[in-house]
Amino acid sequence: MDEEFCEVVVTAADADWLAGCTRTLVEERLAACGQHVAPIRSVYRWQGEVHDEPEARVALHTRRDLVPRIVARVGELHPYEVPCVIALPLVGGNPAYLRWIAEETLRP
Repeated sequence: MDEEFCEVVVTAADADWLAGCTRTLVEERLAACGQHVAPIRSVYRWQGEVHDEPEARVALHTRRDLVPRIVARVGELHPYEVPCVIALPLVGGNPAYLRWIAEETLRP
């Protein structure tokens, strides 16, 4: 059962915007929940320059088969030209929690 779930990480410059985006994804049942961390510090190269900026991060818990829909939806909503949206597989977890993720997200 573990192999059907993942954590999707999304970052944004505005923590409040990210919380609203997370709420949208949960309301649309693309994710069961989102756990926010802010601020984080992101160091990255963009358009030939190195940037060092504060951001916020959310870890979404969802089904792996919903990742393409999450990537598309975040792409529609996100102010960044190239938003960070990455999926990390879950290799284990509380079986009751994993069932809860399954119950709270769209069925395949």
